[in-house]
Amino acid sequence: MLKFNFFVKVNTYSSEFQFDFMQYFLKPGLVLLFTISMVNCSFAQKEFPLYKNQIPNSKKSIDQEFAETRDSILRISKISRPTLTAYLANKSNGSAVIICPGGGYWIEAAGHEGADVAKKFNESGITAFVLKYRIPDTATMINKEIGPLQDAQRAIQLVRERAVEFKINPNAIGIMGFSAGGHLASTAGTHFNKNYIKNAKNINLRPDFMILIYPVISFTDSIGHIGSREKLIGKNPSQDKIIEYSNELHVSSNTPPTYLVQAKDDFVNVKNSILFADALKANQVPYKIYLYEKGGHGYGMNNKSSSVKWMDLVVAWMQEMKFNQKSD
Repeated sequence: MLKFNFFVKVNTYSSEFQFDFMQYFLKPGLVLLFTISMVNCSFAQKEFPLYKNQIPNSKKSIDQEFAETRDSILRISKISRPTLTAYLANKSNGSAVIICPGGGYWIEAAGHEGADVAKKFNESGITAFVLKYRIPDTATMINKEIGPLQDAQRAIQLVRERAVEFKINPNAIGIMGFSAGGHLASTAGTHFNKNYIKNAKNINLRPDFMILIYPVISFTDSIGHIGSREKLIGKNPSQDKIIEYSNELHVSSNTPPTYLVQAKDDFVNVKNSILFADALKANQVPYKIYLYEKGGHGYGMNNKSSSVKWMDLVVAWMQEMKFNQKSD
């Protein structure tokens, strides 16, 4: 009986598919579905290195990246080679979101705070990119505190440079972050006036909007998440350094419009979101904030204590703000 081997590339991993040609020969509809499915797998998402050549601010080191799934959560640790994975919407509305998974700057929860979210955005015609940013580490970086921010800026730069290829509006590129990824996203959204990477073409490194989900925003003693602070700027940071990375203190009238989501019983103090929202309001920056009564931390898209789906609220807000309008 005649058989064919098919090779497809999904992300960076190749898989071999074999099926019985005669079995499906009499079912052309299934063959068509199979073919379309394989094409979608091949082109719907692609992972590529964030930097073409040398990674800035890096030391020569062995790649010790490690991924594991525990308690149904994908955790990636010891990241020193940053990448960006593109999830291209089949019918793009022109907007794009760069997603920064959380993990306390120790690991990255790249599934329920990354790939799953990107696929959900695709359902609404929104192209998404999951950023696998470097984990702060003196063994792999010259200055560990700026490594993640360099990667966030590079992601914005790269997506804007290749906007035509990705079929997106270069003026509708937002950044999203969960937990410590929210700290990274809010840092990118408040520190964009300084280039932490080479930017010979003077690409705009300001995100057009921010989406911050149960975010770490402040590094102050009173409301900051000390674990994330210690991992990024050390156990005994100066007061100046604490202020530098407490992003609620750096909001201006040019800070991007922002959507915030957090539960009131989160162990990351809910004042991280509230004070950031207050600063946005004081600077007349458009924002919305949704606070769950309960939910804790780390629930991804599904807060089991509530029927409210914050992703639906975010997509509606993006439409309201007209981030989904294609450029001319």
